[in-house]
Amino acid sequence: QVQLVESGGGLVQSGGSLRLSCAASGSDFSAYTMRWYRQAPGKQREWVALITTSGGTNYLDSVKGRFTISRDNAKNTVYLQMNNLKPDDTAVYYCYRPGLWGQGTQVTVSS
Repeated sequence: QVQLVESGGGLVQSGGSLRLSCAASGSDFSAYTMRWYRQAPGKQREWVALITTSGGTNYLDSVKGRFTISRDNAKNTVYLQMNNLKPDDTAVYYCYRPGLWGQGTQVTVSS
């Protein structure tokens, strides 16, 4: 069964950094555009970043210049490097490929 497993969340002070990882099982990881989403308490889930099969990237405006998405196809893993974190970044972060969500990892940024 194909799964996405996120890790790397935690509690960090404003201005700090975290790197999220999303490990995918299965042999077709490189064939998919991968995305990160987040959901803050009481809010709808929102898209944060994507990386295409060829390495092209795109970001939510509010995280541009602070977050970097990358992928390692040899490790079936997508990453989200988050720098200069702000309290508004507090959310559960999910990785996604078409038809499949991970379980999420909590990111909490204290002011």
